[in-house]
Amino acid sequence: MEEFLQRAQSRLNRSKCLENVHVVLGNKPCDLDSLISTLAYAYFLDKVSPPDVLCLPVMNIPRKDFSYFTETRFILEELKIPESVHIFRDEINLHQLNAEGKLSLTLVNSNMLASEDKSLESAVVKVINPDEQCGRSLELQACSSSFVVKEILQKAPELITQQLAYLLRGSILFKCMSMEADRMTEQQEKVLSVLEEKFPDLPPREEIISVLQETQFNAQGVNIEVVMLKDLKEISDGEIKVAISTVYMTLE
Repeated sequence: MEEFLQRAQSRLNRSKCLENVHVVLGNKPCDLDSLISTLAYAYFLDKVSPPDVLCLPVMNIPRKDFSYFTETRFILEELKIPESVHIFRDEINLHQLNAEGKLSLTLVNSNMLASEDKSLESAVVKVINPDEQCGRSLELQACSSSFVVKEILQKAPELITQQLAYLLRGSILFKCMSMEADRMTEQQEKVLSVLEEKFPDLPPREEIISVLQETQFNAQGVNIEVVMLKDLKEISDGEIKVAISTVYMTLE
């Protein structure tokens, strides 16, 4: 994965020579599921696309905001994937690439672009949105990572390495960790079982969930502004805007 990211970043720096750029773009909250799905799907596309197509995973946040996402940073650090190899939204001009006719877009965890990106709609070629595919009644259980794993297993199972399995499995478990095991979707359980059968050395589920929960609640070195901005959502009726933040804490 690190080699792929370094190569992609290097080719991006020579983007004037590129004819086709396929960007996999996560959602604005840039949660663990969105980020891991973005990385994994771009990696998959890189392996199955023609050599003249540059496939890039782009984090839909500025680089400076990445410090908010403690769970994501933890799982990437565990696999020794440095932050420096990632491409953030403020480091690539998607509008210019689109104007030059070079851009294709895959959207992850959302079927809508932000208002400032509406002009990019013509470049969208695929949407990975589990809420639509599962139905709204399963919204809390929807997980892009399980759909990404399913597609890779169907089309190019040899691309699933232990590192990639660790990332995707961790993402699925993090999405489901607040639910009882019997509320996990059948697809999620099937995907986890396939990954665990393929790589029996993966850590136990309980261990991963415990560590991710501890990381999620660990606010050491993080100020209140960062905590409030991490999961900030905005609601508007057209005239009044209300900002709502989620703050995780234990009940102790």
